[in-house]
Amino acid sequence: MGLHPKIIDLTLDRVHRLLAALGHPELSLPPVIHVAGTNGKGSTQAMIRAGLEQAGDRVHAYTSPHLARFHERIRVAGHLISEPALMALLDDCEAANGGHPITFFEITTCAAFLAFARNAADWTLLEVGLGGRLDATNVVDQPRLTIITPVSIDHQQYLGETLAEIAGEKAGIIKRGVPCVVGPQEEEGLAVIETRAARLGAPLFIHGQHWHAFEENGRLIYQDETGLLDLPLPNLPGPHQIQNAGAAVAALRLLGRDAAACEAAVSRAEWPARMQRLRTGPLVESAPEIELWLDGGHNPAGGQAVAATLARLPARETHLICGMLNTKDVRGYMRPLAGHAAKLWAVSIPGEMNTLPAEATRDAAAAEGIPAEAAASVAAALAAIAARTPQARVLICGSLYLAGQVLKENG
Repeated sequence: MGLHPKIIDLTLDRVHRLLAALGHPELSLPPVIHVAGTNGKGSTQAMIRAGLEQAGDRVHAYTSPHLARFHERIRVAGHLISEPALMALLDDCEAANGGHPITFFEITTCAAFLAFARNAADWTLLEVGLGGRLDATNVVDQPRLTIITPVSIDHQQYLGETLAEIAGEKAGIIKRGVPCVVGPQEEEGLAVIETRAARLGAPLFIHGQHWHAFEENGRLIYQDETGLLDLPLPNLPGPHQIQNAGAAVAALRLLGRDAAACEAAVSRAEWPARMQRLRTGPLVESAPEIELWLDGGHNPAGGQAVAATLARLPARETHLICGMLNTKDVRGYMRPLAGHAAKLWAVSIPGEMNTLPAEATRDAAAAEGIPAEAAASVAAALAAIAARTPQARVLICGSLYLAGQVLKENG
């Protein structure tokens, strides 16, 4: 963290310099599937990994941010990286860097590439950290496949104020001649993606044009030009996961995978803090009658996804425990949730310098019509809810950083 004065400084110059000093591990990766987008990147990647592993393929995977431990970011041939291996890689990268400025994400991405190049596998899954065009992962010239999940307004301070500008950054992962699966998009964003793909001769497989995914009679129906698949609903809860699953299945079909792989993708994927039901641990034991959920969505599209999921759950008085960053559109996140929560309990995120004070989160909720109160902690809010409504549904939400803290505290 001390190697650069900024946490985020979007450029590829430092990454190219360090990769060269390391002997260009990015040139020795197993075939790469590169995933960008605003929402759904991690879920889509987790489903693709489940589908590839169903047939016994070994899969490297790089994701961010982590929730409880940094090691979650680097999965080597199917297994989270070990502490000794991680320390050795970081030592190698720091030595090769020679004290030059480089951001935390850049040097740890180089460490991941080094791990993947040194260990045999069949595939490499790379999730973009921020944007795409200037993201540290965007140094692979010829991936096997790229994927762009839904693009919406987020990280405007880095990616631009308009949907078109943000989509342009995400579309920066499209490479010449490389197929790209495109999830559901607003027209403005899709136009930008189509323009870049046409310029680079990259075939697009677009939701609503080349592939379709929808729920019918409690099943996931997927259809493209090669036929129809009747699959189980995604293991990951929420109606928004239908389209994430569709993008994953589209990717697997382009890679020549069969129906068994597609079924494994939707039925075996696991991805924490995405409408995750917490069933064990100290928090659960402290309020045993509470139905406890956890979600890390943090932008307006994330709020809409949470609201749609809550709307489909059986009727039950629902309370939110919410902590957010001061860089987010807090009221935009709250707005879709207004009709689904009896009350919101606002908390600050422990140990996070960019946390929004609990009182500010409370005021934002109240401004959107959600009764709200500030609480000292998640545990304190949960205790207050349990004392008043012991059989309530409680969703802890608003930030992946808060979700990570909760997962740590809950074991």
